[in-house]
Amino acid sequence: MIPLKDENVTLSTPILSYLIIASCIVVFLIQISSPGYTSGNLFYSYGVVPASLLGIETLPGDLEKIDPYLTLITSMFMHGGWMHLIGNMLYMWIFADNIEDDLGKVKFILFYIASGIAAALTQVYLNVNSTVPMVGASGAISGVLGAYMIRYPRNKVLVLIPLGVFTQLLRIPALFVLGFWFILQFISSAGSTGEGGGVAYGAHIGGFVFGAAVMFFFGNFLIPKKAFFKALAEKGDKKKNPWIQD
Repeated sequence: MIPLKDENVTLSTPILSYLIIASCIVVFLIQISSPGYTSGNLFYSYGVVPASLLGIETLPGDLEKIDPYLTLITSMFMHGGWMHLIGNMLYMWIFADNIEDDLGKVKFILFYIASGIAAALTQVYLNVNSTVPMVGASGAISGVLGAYMIRYPRNKVLVLIPLGVFTQLLRIPALFVLGFWFILQFISSAGSTGEGGGVAYGAHIGGFVFGAAVMFFFGNFLIPKKAFFKALAEKGDKKKNPWIQD
């Protein structure tokens, strides 16, 4: 099930979401043009290495270019390949604009970074002795997905279900699309040790739970709902937004 677009409206241009997408693309282009990309040294220098972060092991001097704790930030803008980048940016493009619209610029970027850190620390906790570097925006984006599911569970998402000649396009509530995605991460995590590289499912789970929890427990405080709903009604989008009630 591949999401293609949602049907939720926004009141403002999601500038930060676009900037994050652009930054990830630029960083990746810099990565692939760097000698350290093919050798993997670049990932060790700027990705999260659990054993290094916890002080269990020390990286060689030529690899430890920044403080290990700073890699919790730098790793969010790096990706392991084109498909890794494209997949993450697709989800960012579809779901982040509404969360940015709700939270506002400052709270959104803080939420995004906090989600990424929570995701990385979850993966570190699950693989404390791992020396495999972790990179990618998926942990932070998972936080956005969790927040979106709580905030807009009934909003329809257009998804592609690839079944060969039976491939279909369906409009499915976000609760089922993102809930299904989360369950897949959980199942995949159960069958993965994370020690040998691959997908950091633990980070996906940690980021998603963090984002969902923040929106569930603090959404009323973080989002000025009355102003948001009033603006939507005045814009004439009342029928398009499932949270607007008569």
